Amino acid sequence: MSDHSDSDREEFRHDPLGHARVTAGMSVGDLVEQYGRAGIGAATVHEAVDVTSEMFADEDCTVFLSLAGAMVPTGMRRVVSDLLRDGYVDALVTTGANLTHDAVEAIGGKHHHGRAGPHEGAGDPGMTEREFDERLRDEEVDRIYNVYLPQEHFASFESHLREEVFPPLAEEGTVSIERLCRELGRANAEVNEREGVEEDAGVAAAAYESDVPIYCPAVQDSVLGLQAWMYSQTSAFSLDALRDVTPLTDLAYEAERAGCLLVGGGVPKNFTLQTMLVTPGAYDYAVQITMDPAATGGLSGATLDEARSWGKLEKDARNVTVLGDATVYLPLLVAGVRERVEG
Repeated sequence: MSDHSDSDREEFRHDPLGHARVTAGMSVGDLVEQYGRAGIGAATVHEAVDVTSEMFADEDCTVFLSLAGAMVPTGMRRVVSDLLRDGYVDALVTTGANLTHDAVEAIGGKHHHGRAGPHEGAGDPGMTEREFDERLRDEEVDRIYNVYLPQEHFASFESHLREEVFPPLAEEGTVSIERLCRELGRANAEVNEREGVEEDAGVAAAAYESDVPIYCPAVQDSVLGLQAWMYSQTSAFSLDALRDVTPLTDLAYEAERAGCLLVGGGVPKNFTLQTMLVTPGAYDYAVQITMDPAATGGLSGATLDEARSWGKLEKDARNVTVLGDATVYLPLLVAGVRERVEG
């Protein structure tokens, strides 16, 4: 027996770890509660649900959602659009790629299950990785890990932009990227309904219908951005990226409390966090899902505690980082949160 009593230990608290129990028919919320009995990643997911639930339930909290990575083409589109439609998000910061793939599905295109490489699934065991992707190139199929997209969908997307999205903007001349995203959402919703597309109208449409601004600070790094540049060469249409900074920082400045859910890293994560550098406050809640390690010094893997050193988080902010695949953890997190907040 140790001579130490709990009162002698500054860090240690008497909080025995339990053992998760999994049963048939249990809800996601029940599973998350069992995670709270365990350690390592399970305990972190439980804490992330705690913080996000508090953030979403706080009526005085302005919520920013940062969405990086291939979230839309890999099946997370409806998770995000439902959050927008149900009023959980006040601003979305994302990539041009996610908006591109969102529009592809809004107007009738589909992404397809594929293989991550020649040795995933049946067939072609002797084929190299390069030969595998060369064959996809010949067949005009683009690959995102184990998701396939036929290239003809990009031709349909280009026509959609030129016929439905860009012409009204050209009449205005130079516009903000947020204005482009809003027009994209309007057009996606209208074409989706007019053509009777089976798939949901998607993220941009949900944002448009819910009056949630979308900010896309690196839009030129996408097919959407390339098409915008091409259209600008023969019309009065152009984009002014700096116009987005004022309304985004105003939203942060005027927030009584602020919170962010950061899915992935990259430009969307930093653009979301840096809004607090020109405001008197900082984020009161922050949850991130990332697979990037902090040890490389990159922004995508940077801890939220590091962000606190910059003044992006309040000193007493509630924050947690979930390390793992966002296609696994985002739906789990959202389901657990919804069950608490809406239950």
